[in-house]
Amino acid sequence: MKFGVVVFPGSNCDQDVIDALQQTTQKEVVRLWHKDHDLQNCDFIVLPGGFSYGDYLRSGAIARFSPIMQEVVKFANSGGYVWGICNGFQILTEAGLLPGALLRNTSQQFICQNVYITPENTEALPTALLEPGKAYKIPIAHGEGRFHADADTLKSLEDNGQIMFRYCDANGQVTEVCNCNGSLLNIAGVSNKNKNVFGMMPHPERAVDTELNNTDGRLLFESLLQAVQV
Repeated sequence: MKFGVVVFPGSNCDQDVIDALQQTTQKEVVRLWHKDHDLQNCDFIVLPGGFSYGDYLRSGAIARFSPIMQEVVKFANSGGYVWGICNGFQILTEAGLLPGALLRNTSQQFICQNVYITPENTEALPTALLEPGKAYKIPIAHGEGRFHADADTLKSLEDNGQIMFRYCDANGQVTEVCNCNGSLLNIAGVSNKNKNVFGMMPHPERAVDTELNNTDGRLLFESLLQAVQV
């Protein structure tokens, strides 16, 4: 199993993701520069958080056209596994690999805090070892994390089991009070129909090390090896 972490100008969570992958999987992890056209035979691609291309125009809009993304799109469309976290999620929606869009938080402010999310099911690789209905404490850090989609898309997401996570309270209850950014249906993460492309706004890589007093994110990374046959 070989992981590739894409690095764009403005990425600032790439090393965090690399460290999390290495700690939890003990597998090879390589950096993939935004100008590259080679995915280096990676089995799993991760788009990390940050401010790709300074978030000019809108988050992920410019990164979507970078050379490496041409290869990521081909990889995903051929069944390859791709996971976007925060800005990576925004890039995947801009690239059309995931449904919906990420809009400005309803507060119109950048939010950086611990929140709770609960997995909707265990059908997506990052949720394979998680318990549906249980609350997991994962940090967020975004200004444009409000998930939005039209009514038909939302129904399709629910019908096809594509909703990965919803914002909840410490007991796993999904309520409007816990909706930190105004996302429709409290959605914190989704997958594509084929369950090989995943996106989420919270940062599980920031909840891996015991020194941070939170390891709820470890299971998401460990799930990748449990679920993928290599």
